[in-house]
Amino acid sequence: MKGVILAGGSGTRLHPLTRITNKHLLPLFDRPMVTYAVEALVQAGIGELMLVTGGTHAGEFFRLLGNGREYGLDLLTYGYQEQAGGIAEALALAEHFVARDKVCVMLADNVFERSLQPIAENFERQERGGRIVLSHVAEDEHLRHLGVAVMDGDRVSEIVEKPESPPSNYAVTGIYFYDEQVWDVLPTLQPSGRGELEITDVNNWYVARGEMAADVVDGFWGDAGESIEAYYEVNDFVRRSRA
Repeated sequence: MKGVILAGGSGTRLHPLTRITNKHLLPLFDRPMVTYAVEALVQAGIGELMLVTGGTHAGEFFRLLGNGREYGLDLLTYGYQEQAGGIAEALALAEHFVARDKVCVMLADNVFERSLQPIAENFERQERGGRIVLSHVAEDEHLRHLGVAVMDGDRVSEIVEKPESPPSNYAVTGIYFYDEQVWDVLPTLQPSGRGELEITDVNNWYVARGEMAADVVDGFWGDAGESIEAYYEVNDFVRRSRA
């Protein structure tokens, strides 16, 4: 299985911090945000990664991460997204790298307390389809800013983006596992109302076919790019956990 880290986007929700740099290069405690995503996938047993970014600071990722050997990677390559066209569009840039292998996709602003290795192993045993990672979030106000899973028992029956009335307390985190079908789905997507290709449409394609599994992650999960408040919440968690 190969890994893809998505580190693009304009980062408007973290303005003015992101006026001078890519949000994934902002510090979380004592090192840049993106390094936590790299570390998480390496610890999950993934040794070959592609990092997709864009904008005027793309070269800084190469300066920071180099060939990835310092971080325990066997291979690290890069892709460039020329404009902010959405997560699904960024993922499409990794098709040649993944080469129809299974893939783990991670948004570089997500931080997890627990190892993702058991979830990656669950997906490796999965014959077909996709797999998402859910986190229990108690506050409806928080859920209104996230993708939320509609649950039918233990099964995900739909994913709703930023629901006014959340259908459950299970937020969809920014890590996704896909089989080779994802490369056939991506070209069929239509831009959303904000003009982007949405990863939720990919996930709901798998859901509709009954081919989307899910794990609920234990411990802390935070999306450091969600807002200034969330950024500092994740920063505080990292600082405490490394103290």
